[in-house]
Amino acid sequence: MDSLPILAQSLLFQGVSLTDIPHLIRCLKPKEVTYPKDYTIIEEGDILDELAIILSGSVSIVRHDFWGNRTLVAKLGVGDIFAETVACTAEKSVASVITEEKTVVLFLGVEKILFTCPSACVFHHAIIKNMVKLLAQKNLALMQKMNHITKRSTHEKLLSFLSEQALNSGKQKFSIPFDRQQLADYLCVERSAMSSCLSKMKREGLLEYTKNTFILKQDQR
Repeated sequence: MDSLPILAQSLLFQGVSLTDIPHLIRCLKPKEVTYPKDYTIIEEGDILDELAIILSGSVSIVRHDFWGNRTLVAKLGVGDIFAETVACTAEKSVASVITEEKTVVLFLGVEKILFTCPSACVFHHAIIKNMVKLLAQKNLALMQKMNHITKRSTHEKLLSFLSEQALNSGKQKFSIPFDRQQLADYLCVERSAMSSCLSKMKREGLLEYTKNTFILKQDQR
């Protein structure tokens, strides 16, 4: 199968050999779908019984309030997984999933993942363990976002987010996965206010930036 290298790198299939993945996939009611750019794969309020793995392209996970204001929850690319929490809980989705470009998605039945097959194969036990790890990682990512957006000012939100990105990369210079509007949506701030804040921080010597590449300066006084 053409998608085997991508699936092998996915967290869901860690510890499963390349030869076992095709057999396992067949047990999970696979369904591959291709979507155009700006297509809403999942809408807020949808109920799902499948998780999805991105085989090509990318998607944004977004939420909208009563007035239509948008908050970016996450941006996902090849090999990333979405809809697993909604599928496991059987609750309505609280977010929408929208394609950023032409995107190919592989859907897998969650019930087939959570309950072992009659043969109780070893690799099926591995995928259940990976599912628990995946849910824990998604919860951690949400906690990290909460740490940013609960800061009082746009300045503090930006420094919190950019500091985390620098620490994760291990470098002063790094690139973020968001454009300006996406970053504003992610941090729950107005884009114009955020741009003004970034310009001020640059003038003050706190950082340098070109598009989505940033350099944090050591002296933050």
